[in-house]
Amino acid sequence: MSCIIHVTNILMLKENYLKRIVIKIGSNILADKIEGLNNDRIASLSNDISDIHSKGYEVVVVSSGAIAAGMKKLGLKEKPGDIKLKQAAAAAGQSSLMWAYERSFARYGKNVAQVLLTRDDLSDRKRYINSKNTILTLLSHNVIPIINENDTVSTDEIKFGDNDNLAALVSGLIEAEMLIILSDVDGLYTEDPRQNPEAKLIKTVDKITPELEKIAGGAGSIVGTGGMYSKLLAAKRAMKYGITVNIISGKKSGLLQSVLKGEKCGTLFLPVQKKLTSRKGWIAYASRSKGNIIIDDGAVRAIIEKGKSLLPSGIVSVDGVFDIGDTISCIDMKGTRIAKGLTNYSSAEIDKIKGKKTSEIEGIIGYKYSDEVIHRDNMVVL
Repeated sequence: MSCIIHVTNILMLKENYLKRIVIKIGSNILADKIEGLNNDRIASLSNDISDIHSKGYEVVVVSSGAIAAGMKKLGLKEKPGDIKLKQAAAAAGQSSLMWAYERSFARYGKNVAQVLLTRDDLSDRKRYINSKNTILTLLSHNVIPIINENDTVSTDEIKFGDNDNLAALVSGLIEAEMLIILSDVDGLYTEDPRQNPEAKLIKTVDKITPELEKIAGGAGSIVGTGGMYSKLLAAKRAMKYGITVNIISGKKSGLLQSVLKGEKCGTLFLPVQKKLTSRKGWIAYASRSKGNIIIDDGAVRAIIEKGKSLLPSGIVSVDGVFDIGDTISCIDMKGTRIAKGLTNYSSAEIDKIKGKKTSEIEGIIGYKYSDEVIHRDNMVVL
């Protein structure tokens, strides 16, 4: 186990460095399938978050709980599988969730704002920037944004998957310094502590390996969609943005303050040294691929080992229909997705120039936008 528990160079968190924090709160922390929202828990978390906010931190909360709250209103005993019933539960529960936050934060003189997002709000570049500007404007006015997925209109095709993923995307969107994920356990363990009391807490992670992902595998609770695996994937994405991540218990008061003091709580995930820019982070995690291009081994080596752009000579075939400026994925000959980027040519144009030299592009299609099909500045190696 020593190969995955790297306790090296623990990051000391200094209050004069950290400014912007995202706190993700899951359904299993806030709600119960029978009792609905846990107002005492919301009050306790609001107290802790208000204390942090009063110390000068900018705080964004990504909160689940709408569907769970709506289940009680609609008299549902199990989480609905039918999309229309799930959307109805979200609509019924979101007002209760926001009212609970509004009432709790008001006790400490704090203003909150509701922000509901769908996947399309972040996959579209203009809407991505608009979402960022809205959240940053709220922060500049000393308001605490409460963000949730807009489950009332979301379908499987436009969902984030879970709010762990949404929290990671929001952290990158607003260029936060820290993401704190509140869990129903104390952090990442060597095994599920609910199944094995001998499981040990992994205190620090500087790299998320396949072995760690295997340890974290498993489904979520009856009222939530995420489990420890989804939290680990969210941490992995946030780390690549250069964001520090903490997974801690959401059922113990005072831990948020302890984390910000640099005390060892839960599991600390250290950010990568060479972080993705905001633009490349959007390409990698927020934008949606409109199609694929299959590339040969030479192109794979050029992209991965040499950091080169993708030229038409390395393209074998095209899959899907897309336009100039769309996000597409680069797939190797074995079917592995190795990169993602913004294309300078449409699928129809690439189909004509694939395998050709850049000097031949204009002669084939009558014009040339660029030598590169995907420029390295608009590409992210996955």
